[in-house]
Formats: sequence, structure tokens, C-alpha cells
Amino acid sequence: MSILYRSDAPRAAAWATFFAENAPDLDFRVWPDAGNLDEVEYLIAWQAPADFIAALPRLKVLFSSGAGIDHVDFSAVPEHIPIVRMVEPGIINGMVEYVSLSVLALHRDFFDYVEMQATGAWDPLEVPPASARSIGVMGMGVLGRAVLERLETYGFRLRGWNRSPRQMAQVECFAGADQLQPFLAGSDILICLLPLTETTAGILDHKVFSALPRGASVINVGRGPHLVDGDLIEALDSQHLSRAILDVTDPEPLPPEHPFWRHPRVFVTPHVASMTQPQTAAPILLDNIRKHQRGEPLLGLIDRERGY
Repeated sequence: MSILYRSDAPRAAAWATFFAENAPDLDFRVWPDAGNLDEVEYLIAWQAPADFIAALPRLKVLFSSGAGIDHVDFSAVPEHIPIVRMVEPGIINGMVEYVSLSVLALHRDFFDYVEMQATGAWDPLEVPPASARSIGVMGMGVLGRAVLERLETYGFRLRGWNRSPRQMAQVECFAGADQLQPFLAGSDILICLLPLTETTAGILDHKVFSALPRGASVINVGRGPHLVDGDLIEALDSQHLSRAILDVTDPEPLPPEHPFWRHPRVFVTPHVASMTQPQTAAPILLDNIRKHQRGEPLLGLIDRERGY
């Protein structure tokens, strides 16, 4: 039984070592040393081309090497082949760390102090309690819930919005298009953790920004195409929004000439909020393979109709 890893090359060795030590019965291969593609039954991949999927006649499961599956062309994957997203502690912990850092930096005006330091200005700003700040999270999936749980420990007022209803203790929950406006109206810092689908592409636009309180900030750790770049710049330049932290952009890498690089109210990082960690991901993926071999339900199985 063959498994082919076609993803992040620097981490390939760690994956191969884990499978060699813990699943010697499985033939673990790393692209481009794939051998005979007719033998591959499980594929671990990020952005596998359609013609490559077609060249795997015995493929049984496609595992995304990341939490997102928007990089997968569903039409290229036969209906009988399950598509599974990565659900592992390393991704969750990384996202919680990045969002907590971003929220606290905005809450405690760290970017303002960076600007002050450049000019030698000693100008203490008011320090509001966390309870005076309302944080809104768009997307209450595994990552969104984990972020909300951590932010609760700081004492922020929390709000969550999801396409379908969700409930969480200590979180004011909203659902569906009808409740998006009231959700936004009470969010001082908006965090996008939505999956990228046809209905969520471009959701961070003029309408959403206008519905936020004046002076609000935006953190996008979902996907670059969630954001309408020009609308964000307009909202920042008009001072309706105060700042934006972007870990994802469209395209990626962000071109050197893009205005986000030079905008004084935008902070960009190169899609590093969370990454799959082999030491925690490989055991979970191996367990999923064993589940499939036993005919048991797979962890992280995506719904093709919903797109996530």
C-alpha cells in the first residue's frame, strides 16, 4: 500500500521518518520520487494539479496537508474519493498564537508606539481594560472556536458569526446573512477565519467595513480572496478603520509594488499564522489512514456541496 507526499518539501523528511518508524507496512513516498503512480492509494498534497490526480488510478483518499481545501479542484477528484482536510493541534495552536498576538497588539496600541519610537515621542496612551473591547470572529469552525476560547481568558467581550447557527459559552453568537449586520456593528476588532467558498470570496468589502464601528480594526487569517483590497484601503484612508493585519493576500506572494507593503495602517505577514507540524500532524493522518482501512469515518472529511 503506497502513500505519496506532495507538499511542503522542507518537512518531507520528518514525515518520512515518522512513517518509517511507526508504519513500516506502508510504502511512504515523497514527490518527485513517486515511483509507479499506479500503486499510489493515498495522497497527501497541497495544490495537486488535475492531470496529476488523473494519473492516480488507484487513489482512495486525498488528504490536504493544510486546514484549508480551497486549493483543491473538486471537479478533478472523482466523487468516490474522499477529500480530507488537516485537523491537528499544530495548526490550531499556531493560529491561536498569531491571532492572540494580533488582537493584543491592536488592543494595547503597539503599532502606535512603534510609530512614536521612530520619532522619539513619549506619549502614553490610555489603557482600556479588555472588557471594554469587543472581538468578532467570522467563522466558528475548529480554528474559530479555539481562538474564541483563548481570547476569553483575557476578558474581551466576544462575538461569533457563522453561516449556520453555533453556540458557545461566553460568546454572543450570530448566524446567517440576516444577522451579519448586527454582528459587525458590535465588533471593535474583526477576525476573518472563514473557509474560502464561492459565497465567502470578497466578503471583506465596503459593506462589511462600513458596518463596523468607526475606528475598528480587521485581521484576516482566512484566505486572501476574502478581501477586496481597494475597499480596505479606502476604509483605512477615510479613517473609518484604524488598522489591518493581513497574514493572507491575493496573490501570494504579495507583489513588491502592492500598496499594502507601504500603507502605514497595514501590517503584512507572509501566510505564517499557522502551519502543519509533522510531529503532531503525521500521527493524526496515520490514524485516519487506519480508520479508512477499517471502514471507519474519517476525521476532517469535507462536504463537497458546502465546500469545506
